[in-house]
Amino acid sequence: MKAIILSGGQGLRLRPLTEDRPKPLIEVNGRPIAEHQIEWLVKGSGVDEIVFACGYKWDKLRDHFGSDFHGVSIKYSVEEAPLGTGGAIKKALSMFPEDEAAAVVNGDVLTDLPLARLVDSHQKAGGVAVTMLLVPYKSRFGVVHIDKLKMVRGFEEKPAFPDVWINGGAYVMSVRKTLKYLPDEGDIERASFPKMVDHGDLASYPYYGEWWYIDSVKDLKEVEVSLKSAK
Repeated sequence: MKAIILSGGQGLRLRPLTEDRPKPLIEVNGRPIAEHQIEWLVKGSGVDEIVFACGYKWDKLRDHFGSDFHGVSIKYSVEEAPLGTGGAIKKALSMFPEDEAAAVVNGDVLTDLPLARLVDSHQKAGGVAVTMLLVPYKSRFGVVHIDKLKMVRGFEEKPAFPDVWINGGAYVMSVRKTLKYLPDEGDIERASFPKMVDHGDLASYPYYGEWWYIDSVKDLKEVEVSLKSAK
């Protein structure tokens, strides 16, 4: 199986850490995010080739991973100008055989979901274009509970909402079917997913386990603490 790591963003909210490197090279507990992701992609899923869909400071990725990393073939799909998530995936996905499926992950998410489960769910979904990881929405703010008299009755720090789902930034995509939905430029979330919904070509895999989104220095510190406590 082959995979794509979306690595084209500038990571502006992680400055100054991203001033000289792309976001996937930001270290989490002493290792770049992308190393954690490669380990996740390979473990139990048979991924033997990974393409970085990249642009900003992409040479830093090449310098770090080269063409082979721990026995996994590494390639680079380089954007001369930003293509958006849809355009980036289209460019990278076209490097794979059209009769296969590929894993795709945003370059700023980590999860303990075994990838094999997402792959299996995709295979059972009846030939859809994409199966998307969903995770419960977790508030970035504390919640205040009040009663009918508007009296404060309690506080809840950053609660999760188990019946409200968000895109977890990891997918399994059937190459041929997905390519026909992807724009040359534009975001997959706006340009492609609504069309897939209309054609019944977008499935989901809801997951209640661990999932982290690294978009700020605060996020980074929280992920490091969570991963250390999980060991």
